[in-house]
Amino acid sequence: MRYVVPIGIGIAYALLMSLVREPHRRRLNALMVAGAGAAYISGGALGGAELAFAVLLTYVAYRGLDSWTFIGIGWLLHTAWDLVHHLKGSPLIPFDVDSSLGCAICDPVIALWCFTGGLSARELLRRAERPVKDRDHLVHDSVRPLRGTGHAHGFRG
Repeated sequence: MRYVVPIGIGIAYALLMSLVREPHRRRLNALMVAGAGAAYISGGALGGAELAFAVLLTYVAYRGLDSWTFIGIGWLLHTAWDLVHHLKGSPLIPFDVDSSLGCAICDPVIALWCFTGGLSARELLRRAERPVKDRDHLVHDSVRPLRGTGHAHGFRG
């Protein structure tokens, strides 16, 4: 359960966020990344590095106002920060020893969703249902004659 629940939380986060219309969805997620960057400041386990990390994630979140990629990067940066805190024994939630580990499992799920462009659940389903028209064109399009040879791969045979 310690590994499954955080994955479910990440999926639930993406599904709930997909109810927010664009461009508000992207902007709200940028704000969430900025907030995640400040989550560990009050614990101070890493001293000044906590503030430096908050500044870094604030910049990434600012760039995320216009870019889902930056939002995904922000969640992956937060994943690394979660792992550092978990290994140091300084959890996000003091009374839950595995809270930073759970966050480190949840955050990449959110990042993956962000790297899809933060699509709504409906858009993700539409994309999954779309049939691939002709898979053979993928192979044929990748084998093209090299210049001046008239042969694929440049070999005469």
